Amino acid sequence: MRSLRFLPGLFLGALLLPAALHAEAPLDYPKTATVDVIDKPFGEPVADPYRWLENDVRNDPKVRDWVTAQNRVSGAYLAALPGRDVLEKRLRELFAFERMGVPFKAGARTFYARNTGLQNQSTLWVREGGAERLLIDPNLWAKDGAAALAEWLPTEDGRSLAYTVQDGGTDWRTIRVLDVTGGKLLDDEVRWVKFSRLAWRRDGKGFFYSRFPEPKEGGTFQSLNLNQSVWYHEVGTPQSADVQIYATPATPKLNHSAEVTDDGRWLVISSSAGTDPRNAVTLVLLAKAGAKPRSLIPGIENDWQLVGAIGDRMWFRTDKDAPKGRIVRVDVGKGKAKPVGIVPETADTLVGASMVGSHLIVAYLGDAKSQAERFSLDGKAMGTVELPGIGTAAGFGGRYGERESFYTFSSFASPPAIYRYDSDTNRSEPFFTPKVAFDPAAYVTEQAFFQSKDGTPIPMFIVKRRDLPKGPAPTLLYGYGGFNVALTPSFSATRVAWLEQGGVLAVANLRGGGEYGKNWHDAGRLARKQNVFDDFISAGEFLVTKGVTSKDKLAIQGGSNGGLLVGAVVNQRPDLFAAALPAVGVMDMLRFDQFTAGRYWVDDYGNPAVEADWRLLRSYSPYHNIKSGADYPAVLVTTADTDDRVVPGHSFKYTAALQAAKAGAKPHIIRIETRAGHGSGKPTDKIIETAADEWAFVAKWTGLVVK
Repeated sequence: MRSLRFLPGLFLGALLLPAALHAEAPLDYPKTATVDVIDKPFGEPVADPYRWLENDVRNDPKVRDWVTAQNRVSGAYLAALPGRDVLEKRLRELFAFERMGVPFKAGARTFYARNTGLQNQSTLWVREGGAERLLIDPNLWAKDGAAALAEWLPTEDGRSLAYTVQDGGTDWRTIRVLDVTGGKLLDDEVRWVKFSRLAWRRDGKGFFYSRFPEPKEGGTFQSLNLNQSVWYHEVGTPQSADVQIYATPATPKLNHSAEVTDDGRWLVISSSAGTDPRNAVTLVLLAKAGAKPRSLIPGIENDWQLVGAIGDRMWFRTDKDAPKGRIVRVDVGKGKAKPVGIVPETADTLVGASMVGSHLIVAYLGDAKSQAERFSLDGKAMGTVELPGIGTAAGFGGRYGERESFYTFSSFASPPAIYRYDSDTNRSEPFFTPKVAFDPAAYVTEQAFFQSKDGTPIPMFIVKRRDLPKGPAPTLLYGYGGFNVALTPSFSATRVAWLEQGGVLAVANLRGGGEYGKNWHDAGRLARKQNVFDDFISAGEFLVTKGVTSKDKLAIQGGSNGGLLVGAVVNQRPDLFAAALPAVGVMDMLRFDQFTAGRYWVDDYGNPAVEADWRLLRSYSPYHNIKSGADYPAVLVTTADTDDRVVPGHSFKYTAALQAAKAGAKPHIIRIETRAGHGSGKPTDKIIETAADEWAFVAKWTGLVVK
């Protein structure tokens, strides 16, 4: 059973702010030692005086001392900000609402995640015959709440459940198995799993997963991820007995993800080299003992995502010969049969599809808003799936022959509500509606289009309180612009705290994302990466020109690739912004490929080992382009010690360089979370504390008075 996500989601939190601007003495930053490191790639000397800050904080006492000193300065500054305590109190009130994940049916049982509101981690429940019971409570796993339930999947009959444990925010997972009927945790434990699906055999005797070799000592959180392979684990046996199903030792940079078709006949392995949506497809006939893998789609040239299968017929979503996506069918029983077109490309971007009952439910983005259409399995249009409004839908997991499905729907001011969907009648009905401590109707969302530097029209959502007086208001501009990720209207309790205080939220749909398909993505990556920065700068200029805000009231935020975005545009236009929040950012563009998952990102950024790419990366790398002597906005960098996606050394080095530069009197500080990672699995307490610090910081420097 596949779950359809209409939007690749990112969670980096929201935005908020307090009191009036006033002059203050510059902060006394900790002294950061420098080292005499000069690289000379392609004959050009480049100094890297803070190279030592790349070392793992767990293994290097000097880095650990630096982190402690920086947190001491930033912690004292943030704690003293006007309105900070008010914000934290209100954030706790806003988070205190019950929420539910998309239900998942297996046999006679229905599984779903639930959070009563302020639980650090969501719990997992099962319902059968009207009675429900708690299955897993990860809040009992760690005193600090930093151990999370990540991926989970029941067997087809719902009798067993495989789930993964994420500790301290790391990308590494440990798989455990639960007997659902008796609630007993089995002895099975599978380690060194990362970037993996869970895929049960239909008989429930075992499951397939993807793993990397065990890292060398000291390299758990920094070593490059190479040689991922697909394995099979038989329940009741030790991991040492697991069988390797598929590996490519000659091409160690390939990643492999496996799923089983609903009838249990085929194992479908998707192989990719990076983050670009391009993959090969390999099949293993599970119905035949000892069957060897065979290639179905050999080249890593296009995107091929399994939608569903009936026997030897498979439906795929692909961008081959269709930059905005289409659905095709392949008869895999006929060797390398030519794909047959089922649902053609349209003007809107096809972002997902699933097989529910005897229909295809196809998800589109129309100007960054969710839409859904129903088709027969042979491609006949069967009507629009009516969604509750303008926002983001996710879910629609299903299988052939089962007409019922579930999905969530949310918007900027409305938290995810759950709907039950019948694919035969094409009707939805409410299943779960959260009750929140604010009035969603008090907020309005508009969509504006502005011109970027080269004249390209770019969409942007603008959200504000309905009764907000006209005139420049403190505004938080959020962006990402990369990796084919689309930003659609989505709910965040932290953003509500910002909005209700009278702030404006703007979310720009920059090139490099997935809002308008492959061409939109291509227009913001590699040699065209500057388009993303130009789009974001133009968004800020538009907000100022239209009187939504002013330069002294405009703050920007972005995380991960969005952290790179914020760092780059602050260097290029420090005059345009009052404050900046770069979170877990990729800040050293000359060495990003040296750590953990960084090597995947060459699809979007280019390869620092290639001269043309290196020179382009050097031109905008945040760490290397800080302008000494310029008057920079206030900058609060955030990262975490267990971030093994974008290692914290990026943020450490950038902060040290910014503090050392003569970049104005406003604060340039870093907040380093402990026992947290890139974002997923972060406890609710830590989310609230981080948001209170960020919004208090931005409020001070944009003039927002917190009441």
